[in-house]
Amino acid sequence: MRLSHCHNFQDFRTLAKKRLPGPIFNYIDGGSDDESTYRRNTTAFESCDLVPNVLTGVKDIDLSVTVMGQKLDMPVYCSPTALQRLFHHQGERAVAAAAEKYGTMFGVSSFGTVSVEEIAKQVKTPQVYQFYFHKDRGLNRAMMERAKASGIQVMMLTVDSITGGNRERDLRTGFSIPFRLTLGGMLQFAIKPMWGINYLTHEKFSLPQLDEHIDMDGSATSIGEYFTNMLDPSMNWDDVAEMIKFWDGEFCLKGIMSREDARRAVDIGCTGIVISNHGGRQLDGSRSSFDQLAEIVDEVGDEVDVILDSGVQRGTHVLKALSMGAKAVGVGRMYLYPLAAAGQPGVERALGLMRSELERDMKLMGKTSVDQLSRANLRFR
Repeated sequence: MRLSHCHNFQDFRTLAKKRLPGPIFNYIDGGSDDESTYRRNTTAFESCDLVPNVLTGVKDIDLSVTVMGQKLDMPVYCSPTALQRLFHHQGERAVAAAAEKYGTMFGVSSFGTVSVEEIAKQVKTPQVYQFYFHKDRGLNRAMMERAKASGIQVMMLTVDSITGGNRERDLRTGFSIPFRLTLGGMLQFAIKPMWGINYLTHEKFSLPQLDEHIDMDGSATSIGEYFTNMLDPSMNWDDVAEMIKFWDGEFCLKGIMSREDARRAVDIGCTGIVISNHGGRQLDGSRSSFDQLAEIVDEVGDEVDVILDSGVQRGTHVLKALSMGAKAVGVGRMYLYPLAAAGQPGVERALGLMRSELERDMKLMGKTSVDQLSRANLRFR
């Protein structure tokens, strides 16, 4: 199978599975526990139907949106995800370049494998910095100051990960950073030698946002231990309110799932919230993001930019979320599989297909701009 044969999410996933050793593929592909929330994230869209209008004159389509002060050419952005140079040696560089080509926003994770400063020099596209709340308050401030100095406009605090989800696929293969593979996991690396050659012949793997705090040689803190030892499970609303004041700019909470939490986020000064269950990787059995979208938009949609992620695979999924009141939609696996399959050309193809789907679906809906979408376009079964 070649990149040119990839026409949708599942095609990219198939190609990524062929290229990646099993433990790394399953790290991207898996969810927590029984993966029921992971599956529901996508099937939730199937219980909602689009109702198109015809004969409206749809020669030119405008997909642009403004979200958290950033003007985007399309209402889909690349959510921050960890460890990208494990999947392809270009990592965040490829995703950032592809995002810039399509005029959209790109997120850099505190577990990113390319520094925020390097990405800022490479591209002009808006950059979101996603980070976690540490027990060390000085470290939290230092990370925000570093982000501000590199020109980042939007700060995104992940609030659903005070402890790691139970990702059983990783336990079976022994996937961790640094690697502590099981025998079966090692065998999977042996039968995909090209990945290993690429990994060894490019720059040493590192986490530049955290390199002062994690010893990648494994003698100090692995990523699993980082979650347990360095992140602060006692984080509360007062702590976040202080951070928002300190940042003094666009500040977004990622991982909001209830209307009560959405209200509190607005009350403490957030300018955006991301309705997200971490792609089904944290609390299994929790609601899907799309199932929660309507009630959260009804609560705070006029006061703050409501964004949705988790489970989005199609242009029609995006249109359903926008019709329900989301300002934009974040994707993760939708660009990670293409990245793993083919690097920058893969991510560009995925974003190009998404834009084509959105333009075609908007025409079929009888809409010329995103602001014409509304709940009048939707019916639930």
